[in-house]
Amino acid sequence: MSFLQRQAIKQRIGGGLPPMPPPDVGGGKKKPIGRKRDYTPVYWDKYFEKMHDVKVGENTFRVYECGDEGPVILFLHGGGFSALSWSLVSNCLSKLVACRCAAIDLRGHGDSVSSNDETLSADVMSDDVGDIVQQLYGDEPPPIILIGHSMGGAIAVHTVYRGLIPSISALVVIDVVEGTALEALSSMQSFLRGRPKVFKSLEQAIEWCVRSGQIRNLDSAKVSMVGQVKRMDTNETASSELEHQHEAEISHNAQEVITEEDENAESSSSATNQITENTDSSNLTNKNAEEQSSSCDGEFKKPTTPDIQYTWRIDLSKTEKYWRGWFEQLSNKFLSCECPKLLLLAGVDRLDKDLTIGQMQGKFQMQVLPKSGHAVHEDVPDQVAEVLATFLVRNKITVATEHFQPTFPAC
Repeated sequence: MSFLQRQAIKQRIGGGLPPMPPPDVGGGKKKPIGRKRDYTPVYWDKYFEKMHDVKVGENTFRVYECGDEGPVILFLHGGGFSALSWSLVSNCLSKLVACRCAAIDLRGHGDSVSSNDETLSADVMSDDVGDIVQQLYGDEPPPIILIGHSMGGAIAVHTVYRGLIPSISALVVIDVVEGTALEALSSMQSFLRGRPKVFKSLEQAIEWCVRSGQIRNLDSAKVSMVGQVKRMDTNETASSELEHQHEAEISHNAQEVITEEDENAESSSSATNQITENTDSSNLTNKNAEEQSSSCDGEFKKPTTPDIQYTWRIDLSKTEKYWRGWFEQLSNKFLSCECPKLLLLAGVDRLDKDLTIGQMQGKFQMQVLPKSGHAVHEDVPDQVAEVLATFLVRNKITVATEHFQPTFPAC
């Protein structure tokens, strides 16, 4: 049979392949290929090494830390966020340079508790930062690099400008500029009203966070969003709730290990009839454990309560009277701070006139990461960590580890 004859036969029978069935045949509608995204919340210990509370007068501030040597990098989160916002970038940065990272839940946010959570003026919050540094490090604090995002960036500038940290070595402000911030205040209440007021679960809160674009990085949202919401029935923060679940899981797993060791010890020293009794007891214990565990690999499963709902940890709409105080004269104060400065932005359009002139005069370093949203450090934590590490090494504030080879811009 010739080549042309074979080609003619293939054309008549459809190229040698059976015809495709209609879309509605064999299983209904065509399902999209791919797995469902996992929005399960993540506990803080995946990224930080320790967590503790710092007592300052009548107030208690939650602090998360990682790293054990070098200068201290102190992180201040934005309005409505929490210290967990810095989880990924802290974990990455501590591996690139010799440093100690510390992230604070500011007044009225996260798991910090103050005598007045609604007093969020720039002076009060910057006083808090100075007092926390005093409590953590005493009268002779180590070199401190203060890094703040959005509202936290404004508080960082006020803190350094007022001289509240005597050992300040550098100042980093992330995506906050006076002119742009003041212009945005008029639409802020509308933005806050557009957010959901209630979430049926933490998973739903995390999913909204990612789908709305508030945080574009799912890994960061899974640990960060936990610090932004609280239970409506108990007023307990979701991060505190997750901590209790984590402790219960550890206790459950430890009890299983103890039970298994006891059973092994008894079975090795008992007679055959005693072994049988222990086996029955072991089966009963395992049955009870299975009832408390999930059907997947015996993992501890929290009791389900369908009526639990979550809302925002802080009502930002009630803080409006402090907004202008955070941002007015921010550019001049930032330029006046006498230490190495870095301005990290999501877009160059955010730069106002004073900062444009200051940047041209070389008064601070600027870096733009355009493929990110407002939460730059959460959207692209690896890139932000590299920028910060390069800035710190370039200014001889710390040294790079073996995991990081800094590259400086050419002259």
